[in-house]
Amino acid sequence: MQPSVESLVRLLESYRGRDKVIRTACYGSQLVGGALSRRAEADNSSHRLGKRLLLFSAQLSHCRTVLRLFDDLSMLAYSKSYGFGGKEEDAGLRWLSVLNNVADQLYYPCEHIAWAADAELLRVKSDKWWVLSTVLWGSSLLLGILRSLRVLMLLKKTLNRCESDDGGNSSPSQLRRQMRGEILNILSSAVDLSNAVHWMPPGFLWAGRFPPWLVGLMGTISSLVGLIQMNAGDSEETDST
Repeated sequence: MQPSVESLVRLLESYRGRDKVIRTACYGSQLVGGALSRRAEADNSSHRLGKRLLLFSAQLSHCRTVLRLFDDLSMLAYSKSYGFGGKEEDAGLRWLSVLNNVADQLYYPCEHIAWAADAELLRVKSDKWWVLSTVLWGSSLLLGILRSLRVLMLLKKTLNRCESDDGGNSSPSQLRRQMRGEILNILSSAVDLSNAVHWMPPGFLWAGRFPPWLVGLMGTISSLVGLIQMNAGDSEETDST
């Protein structure tokens, strides 16, 4: 097989890689489907195709929700290993990470309850649980942005010290690569946060005002950034072995 096909196969064989591919396909379908649906008056065939793509996107989103039913333990293991961030030298970075982990940990059971309510497995209303899970997701994204900004500031100080001292444990190129990674994290989290606000109850900022194609565009940008970061991480691991 060609290298590009082999890379895609390796990506799909891992849970993390498959989730990113499904996420990209989900938001990409919503982007194209939303754009085509707007052409209802000009072209009925394009409108029908757009509706099918939006339905396909909804099914992929539901698929990811079901798969996340099994993420609690892995998240709990990560939170337990991080603890209160005793290994972090910076207190601000440590507490931002701890709060981020708390938001992520609480997100999963709230989403599970909302899903179970929609599936009529639990006799509760799902609306408040979906809102709570969205609030936790948005909080996690905001904390992630603040954490990346803090990391950027610390990396900038280290880079200036490294360049002035002409030495150190980290090379300037490595520090700049880490800074680019944090910038990508901020971009990805910012566009996801815009969608999180859109899914909040009406009346909160721009909640409910995004058309489907714009939601798809924001999600596609975030998904592509995630794929780029994953590919960069894999490349670094390959180079180090």
